[in-house]
Amino acid sequence: MSVCCIPWLICLSAGEFIWILLTWSNSSYVRCCCCLLPVSWSRPEKKVLEPVGVFEVPKQQGRYESGQLFLHSVFGYRGIVLFPWHARLYNRDISPPAAESKPEPSGAHNFKELSTKTHTHYQVLIDARDCPHISQRSQTEAVTFLTGHDDNRELYTVPGLWHSSNIRESCMDRMTYLLVCVLKAPPYIPSDILRSWQEKHHPWLELSDVHRETTDNIRVTVIPFYMGTREVQDSQVYWWRYSIRLENTGDEVVQLRERHWRIFSLSGTLETVKGRGVVGREPVLSKEQPAFQYSSHVSLQAPSGHMWGTFTFQRAGGAMFEVAIPSFSLDSHGHRDSPYSFLF
Repeated sequence: MSVCCIPWLICLSAGEFIWILLTWSNSSYVRCCCCLLPVSWSRPEKKVLEPVGVFEVPKQQGRYESGQLFLHSVFGYRGIVLFPWHARLYNRDISPPAAESKPEPSGAHNFKELSTKTHTHYQVLIDARDCPHISQRSQTEAVTFLTGHDDNRELYTVPGLWHSSNIRESCMDRMTYLLVCVLKAPPYIPSDILRSWQEKHHPWLELSDVHRETTDNIRVTVIPFYMGTREVQDSQVYWWRYSIRLENTGDEVVQLRERHWRIFSLSGTLETVKGRGVVGREPVLSKEQPAFQYSSHVSLQAPSGHMWGTFTFQRAGGAMFEVAIPSFSLDSHGHRDSPYSFLF
């Protein structure tokens, strides 16, 4: 018996993230369940709550394995773990010990010092029934894959990432990640297809870094992913995908109004990008709905570079304030293509 009923692929980070396609999760964001029961979301007129499962005690050590069910405590969706992976968390909110601190040279910028730690993240599937209820707070976009095996690359979509593929002959259309094992609780084990997919992509996930910085109670977390290259007019263009999570850790209601990016390429170019909101939205972050998450992409005509910038937020009284976007590297790690290049 196969399980194909949870078609949203994302990446949960044991640090704190949850991303569409690739996300994040830790014990403060994910509550693990022994079983899930049928559920209908609360109806506004009656406000009916129904049970979805039995909570387990969160693990203090070790990691969750493939098939673990969970309920996300920020976005409220049900999901299942595909497999764990690791990433380096560069945290500008935690200062290193005083003995390790070095005095800044004269004229240096007032950058926050970094604390680095390896965190466990998880590749997960989200229950499709819950996606409409989180669409205003987290992107639930389908992801198109660009195969990187030859020059005649073909585009196809994986149904496990939301909608059915228009190219029905793709072998990925029948992908089954998990199998049912009645002797196990939760009763799911990884399939050979999942193990093969993990083996192919795990080295690329291991190269991922997570960057975090908080300004005025607004925490910004960024995860960049290298996607590969495409040839444009006899030159190589390198592509990255980056996912960003915005969190309001305070009590004040604020709204995102503008973004301001600086993008530096190893070729020596520096680009400035400004615009209203993000991905066509200007999300409001409140105590009731404190988080918003989205993904975008960037290309360079060089194998590496880095990005940084600011978000402009507006307070309830109309005052504007700037929130730092932590600087993060765009690195191809010496490779032209990942096993699959992710585009949208």
